[in-house]
Amino acid sequence: MIKPVTLLRRRFASMRWRTRVTLWVAATLAGLLVVMFARLADLALAQFAQQTSERPWLPFIYTPLVGMLVVWLTTRFFAGAQGSGIPQVIAATRLVHQGKPVNTLVSLRIAFAKISLGTLALTGGFSAGREGPSVQVAASIMHFFHRFLPNARIVRVEDLILAGGAAGIAAAFNTPLAGIAFAVEELGRKLETRTSGVLLSTIILSGMVAIALQGNYNYFGHFGVQDISVDIVVPALAIGIGCGLLGGLFSRMLLWPQRHRHFVLWEWRRMHPVWFAGACGLIVAILGWVSGGMSFGSGYGITSQVIASEVGLPWHAPVTRFLATVVTYFSGIPGGIFAPSLAVGAAVGSNAAELFHLALQPTIALCMVGFLAAVTQSPITSAIIVMEMIDSHGMVISLMAVALIAKAVSSRMGPELYQQLARGFLQAAHTDTAPRKTEG
Repeated sequence: MIKPVTLLRRRFASMRWRTRVTLWVAATLAGLLVVMFARLADLALAQFAQQTSERPWLPFIYTPLVGMLVVWLTTRFFAGAQGSGIPQVIAATRLVHQGKPVNTLVSLRIAFAKISLGTLALTGGFSAGREGPSVQVAASIMHFFHRFLPNARIVRVEDLILAGGAAGIAAAFNTPLAGIAFAVEELGRKLETRTSGVLLSTIILSGMVAIALQGNYNYFGHFGVQDISVDIVVPALAIGIGCGLLGGLFSRMLLWPQRHRHFVLWEWRRMHPVWFAGACGLIVAILGWVSGGMSFGSGYGITSQVIASEVGLPWHAPVTRFLATVVTYFSGIPGGIFAPSLAVGAAVGSNAAELFHLALQPTIALCMVGFLAAVTQSPITSAIIVMEMIDSHGMVISLMAVALIAKAVSSRMGPELYQQLARGFLQAAHTDTAPRKTEG
């Protein structure tokens, strides 16, 4: 008769359990790195705010210099780390499926660059977020751990990269459900049935690590929104259409370098990326001065203050934040657009609430989800993210409705942003050229 201890040892030594343990260790490490990135980003933003409050002239010198340094390091040593990180992960899943190398898109080197250079860029006040880069960081960790699986064929590499990217969203926003939705809706169109359970558990585990370290907080606090009445139908429809148009315009602007590569501005950027980044940094500094500092950073701090105090923003807040985010993206620094997009939506909502005499918090929530859904064209993910961030399940139907309307409007103006940007990396790989700074 076999002893229970022997049976237990055999069970945990089996290939299935070794696979699970490897994936769970990878997910835990990914969650830890994303939380560390979040802490570093917060420190960088706080440092910039403190320095500029004492020296209002500092951004005109420091921001361009930081942009130039970050872009020089990126183009010189870390090609593939620029931009959001989400297009790179999408491209990596497709390239792996085709049997092509992806080390310039997901690797430990890229993860290190994304965290360090992304944090450095935030010390310069650029309008960028850490959430998109966290996707690339977590995907890089999961891709690295694939080599330690007892049987590499048990879990496909592309599924592991996809799960890592989703785990990054779950940990960055403290929203595990949003990570799962993101995996299905944005990064990949399907998960293999035989591996979906294990991979989904890694996404949830990464989110739980973030919750354990940072507490079960809500990204923007708790919205004191009671039951939503039918009076919100017309405003929700108007918000969905308006944010859809604005988000569609935002996406078209971000795709401008890819669609018109030979335009004189983008030709100059290809020839002089560091000087171009310096010029973008100067524009970001000017926009920050015009806005009274409201367009600097990710926008998380300003948005949180508005929601907590229920005090509106000036009329120029959405304009300066919109432009600062576009210019930051053009600069080529490693930084995402998730948090700035939410900040744009919040600023639009603040103005709309004041103009049309609507309740501030619900209007801000609807505009955040509308603009984010229009930019990403991922309505389910956007609705779940905002719902979990504000802890207001009473707004689920209205949030989903606005997201779907905004997505429908935006899709008429152009293709899906991240999917289109990913094509640039795919084309670069197919021509045996490393990804350039002009993509994503």
